[in-house]
Amino acid sequence: MNSVSPTSVQYLSQDELRHSDGRQLFNPRSSSQGGNYPGLFPGGGAARSQHSEPDEVDKIKSKLFSVWNNVKYGWTVKTKTNFSKLSPVYLFGHIYRFEREEDVECFQKDFASRIWLTYRREFQQLEGTMWTTDCGWGCMLRSGQMLLAQGLVVHFLGRGERHRSVRHVVRGSLLPAPSHSPVPSQSMSRGPWELQAPRHTCSPDELEKERYHRKIISWFADRPQAPFGIHRLVALGHSSGKKAGDWYGPSIVAHIIRKAVDCCSEAGNLAVYVSQDCTVYKDDVANLANRSKDRTAWDPAAEWKAVIILVPMRLGGETFNPAYVDCVKELLRLDFCIGIIGGKPRHSLYFVGYQDDTLLFLDPHYCQLFVDTTKENFPLESFHCNSPRKTAFSKVDPSCTIGFYVSHRREFEGLCVELTQVLNSAAAKEKYPMFSIVDGCAQDYGLEELCSRFSQQTVQGQRPSKRGRAKKATTEDFVVL
Repeated sequence: MNSVSPTSVQYLSQDELRHSDGRQLFNPRSSSQGGNYPGLFPGGGAARSQHSEPDEVDKIKSKLFSVWNNVKYGWTVKTKTNFSKLSPVYLFGHIYRFEREEDVECFQKDFASRIWLTYRREFQQLEGTMWTTDCGWGCMLRSGQMLLAQGLVVHFLGRGERHRSVRHVVRGSLLPAPSHSPVPSQSMSRGPWELQAPRHTCSPDELEKERYHRKIISWFADRPQAPFGIHRLVALGHSSGKKAGDWYGPSIVAHIIRKAVDCCSEAGNLAVYVSQDCTVYKDDVANLANRSKDRTAWDPAAEWKAVIILVPMRLGGETFNPAYVDCVKELLRLDFCIGIIGGKPRHSLYFVGYQDDTLLFLDPHYCQLFVDTTKENFPLESFHCNSPRKTAFSKVDPSCTIGFYVSHRREFEGLCVELTQVLNSAAAKEKYPMFSIVDGCAQDYGLEELCSRFSQQTVQGQRPSKRGRAKKATTEDFVVL
């Protein structure tokens, strides 16, 4: 046997997703499209007539909608994700070789330690709507949350932590959990390396890491006060013409993330840069990161903020261009990379690594109950996934956003060197690189108007670059099948 299956999967099967496609009765947009059941969905006829209907009717409608989403996105099936023993697996720049048993275990712990953010139900209504769930429309926002969460983990806990920061939640881990850790429900389907909480005492350093981990998760809570929660992201999307129930593209989500970090005082030492025209302008990044008022950003003595760099792009026309496969692999191997938000056509995913010609991903299409993160020692198990999944590059939608994290000026310079090497080597086989790294600012290239438009309005599609690329515009609609 040349394959290994590290775990059982806890996801809705693709057959079930296809089976549910096209049912007008449960189409979240049916109310705006003349469907036969507009009253079942928030934001439609029910929302317009809520003032004249009894509260009991609204509650019944909400319950029906929640029950359907719980069935559609909550069913689990046990399947296997097979990994080759002959090929290395890359996860956030780290390499695992499954012919070694210790690497299988380390990969399991590493993958399970990543913050997993999925559809939720029964949270507080989104302002101005009747939505109490993001099932069916919030998958790209959830993917964006996971990318940002990975950046925050690296920012506060460091790259070297990998799975150490939350190792206590994985069976067989070396890091014990505090005695007050909650015990997961025994009713959950479990694989051979599922989450658990052995009752031991942590060292002060380990407890501090757990507190940071919990704090980061709480920032993504499904409550209006959370700086990166679904309520906040939807509110920030209004300036881009998006609202609850709409479908979001990876470029729009990149700008929403930037706005969210700008508004978060607790992330004051972190900035987000979103590239324009598939180009990262070094001086724009430097000016954004510069904390020294009396020094230029490139002065070796200047203090820098950490920066998350997001690069929205489109890698093909109607389908993913296979010429970009090698370049995507090279980028995912970089320690600086914090993943890619994109997905299959009409199905958003968060890509975290690869093996051979398949991408590893975390899937937000799993409906879970709201968790109150304001409670002390809230349960962590629903924020971690022990089910790695893969999909072929050929099935990936061409619209995506890739993220990088640098903590200071020297790291940014190192990233620029590595990206230039990767992109230039790719250009030898491809007519055009995925994106470019150039000196100067966007305004030096006559892009002031373009930058202003991108920062305030919806990103509707890819503009041709100054290099003369001709890309077909994308609607960037990622929805569930």
